[in-house]
Amino acid sequence: MIGYIKGKATVVSKEFCFIEAGGIGYRVFISEMSRQKIHLGTPVRLLTYMAVREDAILLYGFLTQEEYDLFLILISVSKIGPKVAMGILSVMEPEDFVLSIRNRNLSVLTKLPGVGKKTAERLLVELKDKVGDFAEGDIDEPESLTAGKPDESGIAADAAKYLRALGYEDTEIQPVLKKLSIEYKDVSPLVSAALREFGKQ
Repeated sequence: MIGYIKGKATVVSKEFCFIEAGGIGYRVFISEMSRQKIHLGTPVRLLTYMAVREDAILLYGFLTQEEYDLFLILISVSKIGPKVAMGILSVMEPEDFVLSIRNRNLSVLTKLPGVGKKTAERLLVELKDKVGDFAEGDIDEPESLTAGKPDESGIAADAAKYLRALGYEDTEIQPVLKKLSIEYKDVSPLVSAALREFGKQ
């Protein structure tokens, strides 16, 4: 088993990169988050997971321990394979995903690539205990979205993190959350209401 690869990035594409180490070029599948940080011709060190199938042996690479650990947690869920796990890691930071599980935010999970309602429910059920030990205490407390008016519960700030992970910009998020946070006091319904507002625009 290959634990990690350290070498030079010779190819960087949408779903994989080639890392040259010891005269051998390894094709390593990576997330979009990692792809944005890997540059051609520069040294890189990737933690790796080897998936052995009947028709292929595939390597998946991760720049951080957090990304690697979450990948292992994700593929432990029934019917979640490496491809879906990498899709999730491509659009959401590990700490944001953990918050979604802890807050049982079904609406956010169903927006992830390859994740429908049944899969999202399965993630909530099977990961509710596993993510308790993942990055325990390492998730930063979010800052308030509104300067001069602290959000004591951090609900609006948590909701903003989910929405940013789904591709929305702060300029879109802040006015909507400012309007809705008066009515909603929990993260999940606040995010759901915000998504409905975006759908009206």
